[in-house]
Amino acid sequence: MTIQQLQYIVAIDTHRHFARAAEACFVTQPTLSSMVKKLEEELGVVLFDRSKSPVVPTAEGEVLVAQARSVLKEVQLLKETADATRGEHAGELRIGMIPTLAPYLLPLFLGDLLRKHPALHVSVEELTTEVITERLVHGQLDVGLLATPLGVSGLKEEPLFNERFLLYVSPDEGIGKKHYVLPSEIQADRLWLLEEGHCLRSQVMDLCELREQGGGFGRFAYVSGSIEALMRMVDVQGGLTVVPELATVGMGPDQRARLREFRSPVPVREIGMVTYRHSVKVRLLQLLKEHVLAGVAGHLRQIRLPKVLPVGP
Repeated sequence: MTIQQLQYIVAIDTHRHFARAAEACFVTQPTLSSMVKKLEEELGVVLFDRSKSPVVPTAEGEVLVAQARSVLKEVQLLKETADATRGEHAGELRIGMIPTLAPYLLPLFLGDLLRKHPALHVSVEELTTEVITERLVHGQLDVGLLATPLGVSGLKEEPLFNERFLLYVSPDEGIGKKHYVLPSEIQADRLWLLEEGHCLRSQVMDLCELREQGGGFGRFAYVSGSIEALMRMVDVQGGLTVVPELATVGMGPDQRARLREFRSPVPVREIGMVTYRHSVKVRLLQLLKEHVLAGVAGHLRQIRLPKVLPVGP
């Protein structure tokens, strides 16, 4: 029995497909299948029901694959402990981030993180909240940076910072003449929204009570997963959109002139770090937290007033 064989059976359980598992493990399918077969012979147990599609573990296989996951986590912890004795931050950190956060937060901390810790390998994927939570549970990601709270069983959440919402408004909008705006003053048919599946879309709809208003943007429907695209539509077509505070970092004078603030209580979203409850990469996660907080320092207005309106994910 080898660590490699345990990695193979965990990969099969995760992907429920021999070819995809082999691809994830960077080996050929015949190699993976042969190694798994040898492990089954050694254990005297059939781990997977190959007659089904997708492939599923047998009753005995479920127990043994779960144990294999535990063993691999302990192996990872052993490696991290060895790195710690040398005073190094080394290894791999797989991060999932929601698309409305990644383009704005990553530039604030990633370069410094990689520069100061050359032995650290970081991979980042832009994913929806649903996909991030699923991959955390299945061990395909180490950490998620996203809007919290989630309240998902088995996941651990640690709030990092609050991020204000602001309005990006066309000069032609009547509401654009105001510096402070109430959510109730926003017309549903003048507001550009992200496509379905983005948690920011749900937050904005709840904030502006759009579920009750209904309606759309005149005769034209535009679906986008990009905040930048929505701001461009405001520039060209008029109307307004809601943007998170970090999206305003680096804006030029012309764009900043189109920003409007909400009246108190200020709507915010909480950004948190989400991990699997039994994650073993404690030191790397703490390192990530420190760099994220250092990166956003100075870019976010500190909200210290007790009357703050949190917007759910």
